[in-house]
Amino acid sequence: MGGRQHPGDLPAPVSCQRDADGRLVGLVFDSASLLPAPVTNRWLVAVDGSDSALRAVAHAASQGGAMTACVLHLVNVQPWLDAEVAEAELAQRAWFATARARALLDANSRPWRLHVVMGEAAEQIIALTERLDCSGIVIGSRGLSVTESLLLGSVTYKLMHLSPYPGMVVP
Repeated sequence: MGGRQHPGDLPAPVSCQRDADGRLVGLVFDSASLLPAPVTNRWLVAVDGSDSALRAVAHAASQGGAMTACVLHLVNVQPWLDAEVAEAELAQRAWFATARARALLDANSRPWRLHVVMGEAAEQIIALTERLDCSGIVIGSRGLSVTESLLLGSVTYKLMHLSPYPGMVVP
């Protein structure tokens, strides 16, 4: 899977997740930088393409640089898409939304793993944090939507109240 290229220079995912009906619901992409082995520090960073998310990635990268065997797991949560749209557009939407974050990490030779999932953002972020056994969550204070720009973003607010994991909110 890893060597093939998709249209538009989109790399092939290292794994795909499908639901019971066979619908594509998740993808995983790896950076060109090798992931450390063994990984002892995992941090999940929510990325939606916003400036706030980019600041969260930059902060996580600087903090992670001081840790041994640290990997940043980026997560991009897309809304539920029907089966045909998910097959055609899920990877492209996430790849576009995470381009600046991935470029920032690549420029600093920081390994990353991108997880693309569909669903409600806060729930998916918490579930992925648990599944990956991450040390915590790093998220920007506001996302892309107009409603997210009011005070504190709604996803950030939900995570602060629902997540049992340590979190870092980056302004």
